[in-house]
Amino acid sequence: MAASGAGIVVTLILLLPFWKKPMIRIIMALIKQRSKDFDGKMKIKGLVSLRRYTYKDIKTMTNSFKEKLSQGGYGSVYKGKLRDGQLVALKLLKNLKGDAEEFFNEVASISKTSHVNVVSLLGFCFEGSKRALVYEFMSNGSLEKFIFNRSNTTEADQQLSWDTLYQISLSIAHGLEYLHKGCNARILHFDIKPHNILLDENYCPKISDFGLAKICPREESIVSMLGARGTIGYIAPELIIRNIGGVSHKSDVYSYGMMVLEMVSKRRNIEVTVDQTSETYFPHWVHRRLELREELGLHGITNEKDKETATKMIVIGLWCIQIDPRARPCMTQVVEMLKGSFDALQIPPKPILSSPSQSLAACPCESSSMQKSNDSS
Repeated sequence: MAASGAGIVVTLILLLPFWKKPMIRIIMALIKQRSKDFDGKMKIKGLVSLRRYTYKDIKTMTNSFKEKLSQGGYGSVYKGKLRDGQLVALKLLKNLKGDAEEFFNEVASISKTSHVNVVSLLGFCFEGSKRALVYEFMSNGSLEKFIFNRSNTTEADQQLSWDTLYQISLSIAHGLEYLHKGCNARILHFDIKPHNILLDENYCPKISDFGLAKICPREESIVSMLGARGTIGYIAPELIIRNIGGVSHKSDVYSYGMMVLEMVSKRRNIEVTVDQTSETYFPHWVHRRLELREELGLHGITNEKDKETATKMIVIGLWCIQIDPRARPCMTQVVEMLKGSFDALQIPPKPILSSPSQSLAACPCESSSMQKSNDSS
């Protein structure tokens, strides 16, 4: 295929003086499209471990897309059922860029995973322009609808107690630790946010949506990026301002920290509808309260245990969103901090966007606590 394509290109170059330019452009476009289709088919052949479905299968599973679960810029998610009765969620992709790299990216990355806190991909559809992913069904949907549920706050609080929120944050940390260290290749998610955390019937969270993920060798600490990727409000600053530090697994840590702070405050960290964002930026507000030892005034706290849990999550979240990536803990440390003693935690510096201090040392993932990291700096 490659040789024949090269031969056609050479022929076109030789005939270029005799043919009209519009015809040349049309033929070149056809060659480019055939090359992309061939490349896509070769990528699909490598996914032998996953079940491949036809578009007709997808329509049958969803009863012609009868029940929509959610919708986003990537397309829509529908509820479906396999022949054996198992419920599934089908992600129908639309408006894919270029050669559908997001589709192959998601399939390739998630097919390498197997963890209780990472959603399972059961199969896919790759038929012409039709692209679909078949996932296990998560009956409680996304975390987003619980922590940002303004219409029925009481019901959300009853379902997600502070202990449940803590367990969810710990489980997500385990999932990210696995992606960063437990796979054969390191997987950077680059889009950790409440919408991409799905909950099963027992509120066990699973990380989903790997469309922006990047697979890299485990020994690589810094990865090269052509542009920023992620969602506003969760994107690590080094993805936008390159002199802050290198892009690495610490970028996921930042997104995780922002999400944890939203879980605690039950509101978005940045309210885009408000002009004075500095007045509504929860991380700065809560950091000031912690420094002054003032009441946090968080909703749903009824006892000292809830207060300690909420404060612990806040302190860890603030460590995770430090501007300099080196000052953030890695996910192994986050797990240790969540499981460790509340009294051992120290309030981190206020996360202000500025040039990193030259005296700030790297945060070593091998250390057993944040205190060791502080000592090394």
